[in-house]
Amino acid sequence: MRDTTQYKLDQTKFPVLVQMAETLRTNHRFAADIVERSAALFGEQWAIEFERVLRALFPSAEAITAAVKGYAIFAMHSMRLQAVFERDFQYKTKTHEQASSEVYFNEKHMMQEYLPGLLLSHFLWPHHYRQLQFFDSAFVQTMRVAGATSFMEVGIGTGLYSSLLLRKLPSVRGIGLDISPSSKLFTEAQVTALGVENRYHVELRDVTAVPMEPKTDWLVCVEVLEHLDDPVAFLRGLRRNMAPGARAFITAALNAAHADHIYLYRNADQVLAHLMEAGFTLEQFFVAAAYKPSAPGVPVPQAAAFIVF
Repeated sequence: MRDTTQYKLDQTKFPVLVQMAETLRTNHRFAADIVERSAALFGEQWAIEFERVLRALFPSAEAITAAVKGYAIFAMHSMRLQAVFERDFQYKTKTHEQASSEVYFNEKHMMQEYLPGLLLSHFLWPHHYRQLQFFDSAFVQTMRVAGATSFMEVGIGTGLYSSLLLRKLPSVRGIGLDISPSSKLFTEAQVTALGVENRYHVELRDVTAVPMEPKTDWLVCVEVLEHLDDPVAFLRGLRRNMAPGARAFITAALNAAHADHIYLYRNADQVLAHLMEAGFTLEQFFVAAAYKPSAPGVPVPQAAAFIVF
């Protein structure tokens, strides 16, 4: 295994990452060394990818400082909820409609905290970044070999997965679907800043209620299931949007307390059971833990990703 413990960020190559690290050390001590730890763990390719996204989305020092503040609030709130979850082994009871009102349709919260925080977490939290690596190596590469020309992402969130697909596959076109106006704005800003907006379109709609036409050959749905009252009904709706022989990349968060997490998946087998109940067949899967448990039996957040058809 490659030793990355000595890897250091170069100020001249990664000025935005270095600024982020300094801002965290100065203003958010609980995450003071998270950038350096991630750099040591994942190396230069991680830094190249993260720097590219940061420069596109947060082009000024003030924008980076604001994004880091949003991440700190997002992460601290998650830590507090996780501490309660470790005690109670349950999420706080909440409906999808309540979560939508509190989070997805709260523009200030979404644009200043939730979306910047979630985006940064995909590079700063090891289980999130490893899931992103799995997506790239196992799904995007398969699309490349198959000569894919289009894809659909349902529940775009920050738009990170769609933008990665568009950058990695220059001939592919995509459509993103979400219910949150803030997610639409944030994603549109991202694909525009990355120069791929002419191959991507975002719509505000519930695709499971009225299926899209034509159906897609490649579907992406990242961390949506745990936000729902009835994940199986949603998964059946996703299948109605897939053409015969289509593949999907579907993920879920396990044992991860957030303000908008409703359905508690305790292990990957429970997610797989829902996928199979909805009619999917498993091709391959991936599971990663956020960190080591503090004691035996303490639940730890995990990312679980499934490639299905």
